Amino acid sequence: MTDDPSPLGRPSGAHDPQPAAAGGLPPRPLGAAEPATGLTESDVEDDVDGSLLALVDRLTGMLDRSDLSELEVESGGTSVVLRKRSALYPAPAEAGPPEQSQPASEGAVPPEVAAAAVSSPSIKAPLTGIFYASPSPGSPPYVRVEGEVAVGQIIGLIEAMKLFNEIKSDLAGRVVRVVAESGQLVKAKQPLIEVEPL
Repeated sequence: MTDDPSPLGRPSGAHDPQPAAAGGLPPRPLGAAEPATGLTESDVEDDVDGSLLALVDRLTGMLDRSDLSELEVESGGTSVVLRKRSALYPAPAEAGPPEQSQPASEGAVPPEVAAAAVSSPSIKAPLTGIFYASPSPGSPPYVRVEGEVAVGQIIGLIEAMKLFNEIKSDLAGRVVRVVAESGQLVKAKQPLIEVEPL
């Protein structure tokens, strides 16, 4: 071993704990910070978010120009489902006998009007999705106008992300009005039914 310092400032026989980095650059000491690139973690996240939004915009354009009603894309841990309005709000069927109106849709009004018109205490949607007043088509609704509802009683279902969520009452009383229409989109915190406390 000689005491001549090498170009890196270590004796020529000293053991290097880390291999040389690619390109012949000396290795970074353990615990040393990355060299400055000018990008922060926030910049990288913004770039990823921007490219994801650009992809969603391109997929939306493709869906609009196609005959598809729904497009689902999954990549890595990210899943995106795009649907045309016609898939969310199917047009009423013209063929066949007219269906009986469901009692649960009596007094149903558009969501914009419903939010402003609610005067009685109401049970609100806990999440955004498609509201269903009965467990299956043709079966009786969970609640009816003039019927009673108890705390914890199921008042309807909301389909969100292909899962059906039971909506339970947090009020007890007599149903005054069913605000949400079965098969229609409801927003989180939108009134579903109005209840008159007993």
